[in-house]
Amino acid sequence: MRQITATGQTVDDAVQSALQQLNTTRDQVNIEIIDEGKKGILGLFGSKRAIVKVTLAPSHLKVAETYLQDIARHMGVDVKVTTTTVQNTITFDLSGDKIALLIGKRGQTLNGIQYLLQLIVNRNAKDYYTVVVDAEGYRDRRKQTLETLANRMAEKAISTRRSVTLEPMPSYERKVIHTALQDRTDISTSSEGTEPNRHVVIHSS
Repeated sequence: MRQITATGQTVDDAVQSALQQLNTTRDQVNIEIIDEGKKGILGLFGSKRAIVKVTLAPSHLKVAETYLQDIARHMGVDVKVTTTTVQNTITFDLSGDKIALLIGKRGQTLNGIQYLLQLIVNRNAKDYYTVVVDAEGYRDRRKQTLETLANRMAEKAISTRRSVTLEPMPSYERKVIHTALQDRTDISTSSEGTEPNRHVVIHSS
């Protein structure tokens, strides 16, 4: 953790000096004012320079990765975390033994971890990031399962001429259902209910 003690005519001057030395911005550091200084007579005599201690804050990615490791360790799972960032989407890919424990039934545990990571990454962040937590390709497999389910339930809605209600899902899984069926003209979809029980309903046209 890098730390700089800097001085300046004012606190702001001292902070700017430290930021330049750390090559960073104000939102990425913790600032401790050691001495606010004073101007002195006519701004010269008896003046005292301001002193600040500026510490480079841990990267939100590093904080998130450490949090993931801690969760896995408490669940008795030794994982490797691979982090990739594409524009404003951050993906944490987990691999290791007993990975099924971190996925949980229908991905519920993984979804819970992803929700917590979303909060951690975006806390005090200037830009909003979409966070995806995956485990050895689970998200792709789940997407394929949801697309198959969507089409099967669409056929059921058509054959019975009645709306079909799916189980509650997180928003990004509901989006998979809507996207899979969006080009069909014989059915329509809607999301109904309130979180955490919001679900997709497939209607026969």
